[in-house]
Parts: sequence; C-alpha cells; structure tokens
Amino acid sequence: MTKSLDTISLYVRRQANNPLRYLWEQSWLFLLSWIPTIVGIAIRGVFYRLIMKMDGMAAIENGVRLRFTSNIRLGKRVYLDQGTYLHACPNGITIGDDTLVMHGSVLHVYNFRGMKQSGIRIGKNSLIGEYNVIRGQGGVTIGDRVYTSPFVQIVSVNHVFDDPTVPFVDQGITAEGIVIEDDVWIGSGAVITDGVRIGKGAVVAGGAVVTKDVAPLTIVGGVPAKVIRTITGEKTTGDKTIYHL
Repeated sequence: MTKSLDTISLYVRRQANNPLRYLWEQSWLFLLSWIPTIVGIAIRGVFYRLIMKMDGMAAIENGVRLRFTSNIRLGKRVYLDQGTYLHACPNGITIGDDTLVMHGSVLHVYNFRGMKQSGIRIGKNSLIGEYNVIRGQGGVTIGDRVYTSPFVQIVSVNHVFDDPTVPFVDQGITAEGIVIEDDVWIGSGAVITDGVRIGKGAVVAGGAVVTKDVAPLTIVGGVPAKVIRTITGEKTTGDKTIYHL
C-alpha cells in the first residue's frame, strides 16, 4: 500500500506543482480539452486562462496535452495544433505572439533535477513543425521568425559516458543549453545537440546533425554538420535539390 501511494505521489509531482494544483488543472482539461472545432477553440481560449498565463486569445485545438500549466505562458494569437504536448515543469514554457506549434510536437522541459537554466522560450512569428521534439533541460531559446520543418529534434541535454566501468545512467549529464537566433530555418529531420548556438539568418539542411555553433548567414549540412556556404545575396541554382531543405 505504501509503495502504491509513493508511486501515485511521484506521478502527481511530475504533472503539477502540487496535488491541489494537479486536481484543478486536470479538471479543466478533462472538461474542455476534447471539444472539437472552432467551438472548442473559443471555449478553451476563454477558460484556459484559469490554469495558464495567456496574453491574448490563443487557439488551442482539441487533443492538446498540457502539464504544469501554471508554468506555461502563451502570447497573442499562439496556435497549438492537435496532438501537441507541452510539459512545463519549472522553469516553464513561453511561446511568443503569432507562433504556431504544429501537429504532434513535444515541448518538454523535463527539469526533474531542479536545474536553474531549464526552460523553453520561443519568440514571435515562429513555426515549430510537425512532430518536433524540444527538450529543455539545459534551456532552449528560440528567436523570432524561426521555422523548423517536420521531425526536427532540439535536445539541450547529453549523457556523460566516459567511464567504461560505470553505467552511463550513473555518470550524470551535461545541460549547457541551445540558442537559436532570429530568422533561422531548420530542415526536416535535423538534430540540434546540447551546447549549440545557431546564428541569425542561418539555414540548417534537412537531416543535419549540428554539434557545433553555426555562424550567422551560414548554410550547414551533413553528419556532423559542416559549412556548405555563406548567404551573400547572390543568386544560386540547384540549392533546393542539393540541400533537401
């Protein structure tokens, strides 16, 4: 019996700030999260203000999963598509005005170690493509007008595995954080690893694995990603075919 109660207590602690808050949030989600069409969007736009911070009217489709809603802040005209999942354990998730989070994307702070730098911050007029995964243990900051294509992974955590005599799960993690500056385009299936900064106006080719900083106005691609060229304003031909962006 004690073990079962401990398991339930652990589950609740990983869903909301406290048991009473869990009941409050889940009650509203149970009542309203399933309602389809524009009727449901309108109802959630009004009543979800009771469980999260909303600067204006956000459009939240049915079937959106939300946890630690007290740590979520949505700007004006934010859109959360069906099947998205926001888990905002401290220090939370902030999404700026006119930003879209598309179907199936997961934004998970996953800060069960109590790290101060954890969190996800997305700027204005950005688009998080279908089935993206953003993990915010080390902190993820995404600027304005950043577009990510489907199946992008932005993961601000890495396991330490230097000691062959110790299981990697016992060797700790790194969580340096990821910064993606304004006006960046990230192609389908790209992976952005912990500790990386992508400069303003850069482009990451589809399928690239970015393990080092990317300078502004630079196109990178490959595994690991390397510089393909800089963006100078000169017209080029064949780029769409070569880079599969």
